[in-house]
Amino acid sequence: MTSSTEKNNVLTIGGHTIKPGTTQQIDLPVVRLYTDTDISMPVHVIRAKKSGPTVFVSAAVHGDELNGIEIVRRLIKQKSLRITHGTLILVPMVNVYGVLNQTRYMPDRRDLNRCFPGSPKGSLAGIVAHHFLSEIVDHCDYGIDLHTGALHRSNLPQIRANLKDTETLELAKAFGVPVLLNANLRDGSLRQAAVESDTRILLYEAGQALRFDELSIRAGVRGINNVLIHLGMMSPRKKSTKEPKKNALKLFIANTSSWVRATQSGIVTNLKQLGDQVAKDDVLAVIGSPLGDVFGEVRAHKQGIIIGKQNIPLVQQGDAMFHIAYFTEEDDEIVENIDLMQDILLPTESTPEVN
Repeated sequence: MTSSTEKNNVLTIGGHTIKPGTTQQIDLPVVRLYTDTDISMPVHVIRAKKSGPTVFVSAAVHGDELNGIEIVRRLIKQKSLRITHGTLILVPMVNVYGVLNQTRYMPDRRDLNRCFPGSPKGSLAGIVAHHFLSEIVDHCDYGIDLHTGALHRSNLPQIRANLKDTETLELAKAFGVPVLLNANLRDGSLRQAAVESDTRILLYEAGQALRFDELSIRAGVRGINNVLIHLGMMSPRKKSTKEPKKNALKLFIANTSSWVRATQSGIVTNLKQLGDQVAKDDVLAVIGSPLGDVFGEVRAHKQGIIIGKQNIPLVQQGDAMFHIAYFTEEDDEIVENIDLMQDILLPTESTPEVN
């Protein structure tokens, strides 16, 4: 696919024109705070000489979700990241204020991912949303938005997208994590605004807020490379003859998912973890008092796989505790592929990979 940007051979971001065959780093001015401090969004652009798709990769739309920042950092440092066709736009921090303050939100306490498409005359969050959409997303044919679980929650590496769209489904499969979740669009989200701009987008969820998770980071780097290869923007990786043959991951689509909530307030003893297979009525956790009394049990409503969970061992009645995805395939095969992903990406306790 050739984007309008590539057809016209022109790409301008924040007043900077990036020519084909060049790489450029840009500080994109976004807002000014009441301290007279300018907040700029860092942008790294790689353009090939040959035409092709334009793709953005964004992180930290929620400022406390740090895994994506490290994924983008590793992509930039990756020696094998050679874009042969099209344009790759890397944005490691969309919500720079949130990163500075280690918070999910903007200074006006708004969730940036509920403020798209925004407005140049709107709230602070709306202004940032407008700038990101008009300066980055509107140039792009495809996007990959990187997220983690919210504070005190962890997510199993997964892709969320409109899997009913054939091309988006192929991108999700190319990314290469075992769990694909068909997710509805949310009002005000980047994904909704991107779709309205005719930009197909994948949302990668993995890990937890304010922490690096090596499995999630490696799966993200590997997945983005896979998508770029799938789109013809990079050459397929050459495998060494000495490299051991690894089994390919199988992919499984969940069309529905739901949260299991706390039945009581109290202190939690978890019996199930991320990636575990559960059957209907399985006990997921026990809730008790500080003195050891048992108040109640948290049970699965249906058979499925745990793709998200609360980490803090304190709950109020009604708190979301376990996010369970429901599949039509055999769950034990899905669990085997989740384990295989860990074996492939974390073969040893080694230092971060930079290819």
